[in-house]
Amino acid sequence: MNLYLGIDFGTSGARAIAIDSEGIIQAEAQYPFAAPDQTIIWQNALFNLLEQITQKIRGEIKAIALNGTSSTVLLCDSFGNPISAPLMYNDGSGIEAIEKVKAISPPNHTVLSATSSLAKLFWLIQNADNIQNCYFLHQADWLAFLLHGCLGISDYHNALKLGYDVGNLCYPNWLENLPERHLLPQILAPGTPVGEVRAEIASRFNLRRDCLVCTGTTDSIAAFLASGANSPGEAVTSLGSTLALKLLSRTRVDDSRYGIYSHRLPPLVKGEQGEIDLWLVGGASNTGGAVLKQFFTNAELENLSSQIDAEQESLLDYYPLVKAGDRFPINDPNLPPRLQPRPENPVQFLHGLLESIARIEALGYQLLQQFGATPLTRVYTAGGGAKNPAWQKIRQRHLQVSILRPIHTQAAYGSALLAMQAIKPSNP
Repeated sequence: MNLYLGIDFGTSGARAIAIDSEGIIQAEAQYPFAAPDQTIIWQNALFNLLEQITQKIRGEIKAIALNGTSSTVLLCDSFGNPISAPLMYNDGSGIEAIEKVKAISPPNHTVLSATSSLAKLFWLIQNADNIQNCYFLHQADWLAFLLHGCLGISDYHNALKLGYDVGNLCYPNWLENLPERHLLPQILAPGTPVGEVRAEIASRFNLRRDCLVCTGTTDSIAAFLASGANSPGEAVTSLGSTLALKLLSRTRVDDSRYGIYSHRLPPLVKGEQGEIDLWLVGGASNTGGAVLKQFFTNAELENLSSQIDAEQESLLDYYPLVKAGDRFPINDPNLPPRLQPRPENPVQFLHGLLESIARIEALGYQLLQQFGATPLTRVYTAGGGAKNPAWQKIRQRHLQVSILRPIHTQAAYGSALLAMQAIKPSNP
């Protein structure tokens, strides 16, 4: 039997899931992080996950794909040894190099952010002693290198915030002309076989010698792939600390004013006419669960939510934020939190908050469609808010489409699907 292993490196830990050709889970493992910003921790996590999987399962793994947090990057030498600490997805050090990014990139480009991969690359260059014979890699790239031994290879999901042109599948001229061009990785489609596992890795973990290691993706896209959404118009709303929307569209939409950008999806995702070009259009608001946690404990949220009449619309009109500023669906860095009037009854107050976040979600999807994205047909819900039945009913009223639970919620499952896609029927 051929099995396919997906490995997810998120913000709090790493996970692995092995599936068979029918997509049925055969093994799972997890490894919590004590410190997520150290490559030695990443390496220990990767090898520990492999060790947790039984020898029998490891011997049947045909392909492996990994995902990592978007824009988590590092520089390494010609042997793959990191030459500095990695910069995590939310590291703002790139602000010191943002003027250089502005000088070469087009206006309103995705890279024009202190946390973009390109801004971090320039910061790393400024602070490195020697960049000759070095490689710039994303987290998923470096972890895959530990398995296949090939440096300088990435995927076009991770490379989007590096400035890679996912429409034309090439680096744009403004990047090709950089003096530091030699640092940029070769870009392949996610789920592309790169090479077989290194002999010492195969021997150490009793893996098949012909086990293929593939290019990966980001953690959020892996989670989307795991959800079951696979047709234009289907979307995933993540109701976590913030509110994140991802809509599968026939049309690409990018608008940096609102933080909207599109990922190109690999052939794993099928359209109604077979394999077609599809785009994962996304935006994120600062509203969400973090605001709820300011006022309620988890127990209170559960208890009070059960008392809400979700069929009745709350007339309280809030814009729930932890602090001033939002980008999507309203672009206003000074937008103040609107949390008044606050009724004495906590059930009414919570009802107003949930209703208002649902309105913002609906406004977000309307904005994506206003810019040309495929109209919304159904929404899968991920994150802690997915467990709140009252909120689901409220959101159903505003979105006017079916709201479903994801088939799978683990990003590692989405990466396992990528690994399975890499093995074609002609290559059993």
